Amino acid sequence: MSKDRILVADDEQSMREFLDIMLKKEGYRVLLASNGEEVLKLAEKEIFDLILMDIRMPRMDGITVLKKVKAISPETIVIMITAYASADTAIQAMREGAYDYITKPFKVDEIKLIIRNALEKKNLQKENILLKQVVKDRYRFGNIVGQSSKMLALYDLLEKVSVTKTNVLITGESGTGKELVAKAIHYNSPRKEKPFVTLNCGAIPESLIESELFGHMKGAFTDAIATKKGLFEVADEGTIFLDEISELPFLMQVKLLRVLQDREFKRVGGTEDIRVDVRIIAATNRDLEEAVRETKTFREDLYYRLNVIQIKLPSLRERKEDILPLAEHFLRKYSEELNKRITRITPDALRILLEFDYPGNVRELQNIIERAVALEGTEELTAPNLTSYLEKSSSFKKGWIDLDIPNEGIDLEKVVEEIERVLLLKALDRTKGIKKKAAELLHINFRSMRYRLEKYGLSNGAEE
Repeated sequence: MSKDRILVADDEQSMREFLDIMLKKEGYRVLLASNGEEVLKLAEKEIFDLILMDIRMPRMDGITVLKKVKAISPETIVIMITAYASADTAIQAMREGAYDYITKPFKVDEIKLIIRNALEKKNLQKENILLKQVVKDRYRFGNIVGQSSKMLALYDLLEKVSVTKTNVLITGESGTGKELVAKAIHYNSPRKEKPFVTLNCGAIPESLIESELFGHMKGAFTDAIATKKGLFEVADEGTIFLDEISELPFLMQVKLLRVLQDREFKRVGGTEDIRVDVRIIAATNRDLEEAVRETKTFREDLYYRLNVIQIKLPSLRERKEDILPLAEHFLRKYSEELNKRITRITPDALRILLEFDYPGNVRELQNIIERAVALEGTEELTAPNLTSYLEKSSSFKKGWIDLDIPNEGIDLEKVVEEIERVLLLKALDRTKGIKKKAAELLHINFRSMRYRLEKYGLSNGAEE
């Protein structure tokens, strides 16, 4: 059964019944009306995908009903039926928003085709609108996950920056989400309907980067078999995101500076100046000030042109309170993608996540959760599927147990419990969560194993 709802309006009962049977056979959901007033009452209560309506009906003519329907529900397709077709009535119906009109007597195949084409066009438009909305929603500030004070301050800054034309420099460690922030700025700016173009300056060979940015003319060099637009031309009226800007070769820095100053450039091998209106957002995980003053590998004048507004992204270590919402966000994402029904993170698994320092920042947390979801066999994200990855990292090991005795002393019972818990996790990891085999590894009986797992909240997993 199709989800499309059709309202048939005709004062002839035989015509209503005929269309009702025919359309239901085609799989549509059909309602009937015998006059214009019934059409309007139904249109006010329900949303119809299409209305098939006679142009001449008692109490209210079809053109008047058409106008009122379009005022109530502009997205509803209206197809008029008439036995008295004339150019004037057809033009008037189309002017008032009718999709098409059909004259009686009509061919059944013809009306089926017109209805099918109309609904396919409507559904395609709806899908395009939803697709655009998904793209925009994905990069709204609200979808940059984080509720810490640092992230709330970042949202405020992004909101102010987005509406300007100013160049932006985004700084921060690898994995902090610099490209996501750049997209958020673009898709919340007046340029949102125009292109967003990305170039990783460290990923393009030096010999090709000028052609990539500015384009080239046919025959400009050996492989230039056709004239090609550069990314600046493609991004005209939109935004270009230059990631790893610190890796841009020194000679190219001079040419980029000219584009920033004059808003024009020449293609490689070309003589014509090409003018563009492009907003530049650059990003780096290096200290550009040091590159300017100490190593002299980055031009000072270019630095100040790019660094009109600087957005510094905090590392995940600086906003530990965001680990839980981020982990839950990625848990939902990968549970859906991998067709799993994992609904929560166990307390012990969460404690492990909170102990880790994340040298790779949000990207590393994302990878950890994706891997754990892929390996998880229960409806909870459990500790064993985290420790197998995290224990390999020095950033995690230092968060385990310090066996040195500080001046203020230690709580021996807590330290022993922590050692026991760690060994239980290691054993479960080694045996892929099978408790009986883990008990054998630790030389304890199965009853003792179950007691200890319950004590530390690690009771999920396979028994045998």
